Amino acid sequence: MVMGSDVQTGRATPPTAVSKALFPFDGHYFDRGGGIRMHYLDEGAGDPVVMVHGNPTWSFYYRNLVRELARGAGGAGASYRCIVPDHVGCGYSDKPSDAAYTYTLEQRIDDLEALLEHLGVRERVTLVVHDWGGMIGMGYATRHPDRVARIVLLNTGAFHLPASKSFPWPLWLARDTRIGSLLVEKLNAFSLTATRVAVTRHAMPKEVRDAYMAPYAAPGDRIATLRFVQDIPLRASDRAWPVVSGIEAKLPTLAKKPMLICWGGKDFVFDKHFLARFRELFPDAKVLDLPDAGHYVLEDAAKEILPAVRAFLEANALPTGPTSSATTSKGVA
Repeated sequence: MVMGSDVQTGRATPPTAVSKALFPFDGHYFDRGGGIRMHYLDEGAGDPVVMVHGNPTWSFYYRNLVRELARGAGGAGASYRCIVPDHVGCGYSDKPSDAAYTYTLEQRIDDLEALLEHLGVRERVTLVVHDWGGMIGMGYATRHPDRVARIVLLNTGAFHLPASKSFPWPLWLARDTRIGSLLVEKLNAFSLTATRVAVTRHAMPKEVRDAYMAPYAAPGDRIATLRFVQDIPLRASDRAWPVVSGIEAKLPTLAKKPMLICWGGKDFVFDKHFLARFRELFPDAKVLDLPDAGHYVLEDAAKEILPAVRAFLEANALPTGPTSSATTSKGVA
């Protein structure tokens, strides 16, 4: 059985089950209106760690970090409440048509904000962001800097394309050409290619590649994959341009927050130009430089990143006190 969806109503049937050994979590659903369900993980207890994925990944990308943090490192160390949404159109979330849902950056930030409100998460948040999740997560953080306590950046962006960086031609192909759109929609080229080129230390095992692609098995399931790329703003007339401009202008409000940057040096999109910009914006951030790791840096460098994130959280422990977000209802599975 593969993923099938009614793209008018936004209702999606579950995709082929990913092995419980790989993804041993029970998900929950949040209604975003019009019957569109947003899937999310809510594992563990303690201060909330909100993990925001990019394109074309889904909550599966964070599976090992959830294992590390939600269960207190196998009984040793603090545990955390790990909240990991699948963006609408991604993972186990519904995959509505353009008529039913607006696939824009601003909508994505609204979705994250609404989910955290629904869960009562309004304080002591640690954000972990990757790829397009950086723009979404930092969009939320700049809306609510008082709610965000710590930030972890994983090969991502939160600002316009640096002046020193050329727009990568594979993204141009998908964003601006009909043939690129067809390759993404009909052949799942974006997700398939990413499972090959976004890791550089070692090839993904087949079951991991299959898990990344499982939610995007049919053409109708790939709408978000394409819309994410098409929403990248390159000029002032693009719809997301003013949203990104607003986020970038407010990033200095986050500069004093504890921050860890884990960066794969062989990412051809989020490369040294993006890292340099983050260093400029956040000079006090701790940087874990992983020169031989690729864009899916958590796949390539889990053995370094997982303990680094735990050590970062423990070194920047939050003052003790009541934490409403640790006890709020986790929703309905």
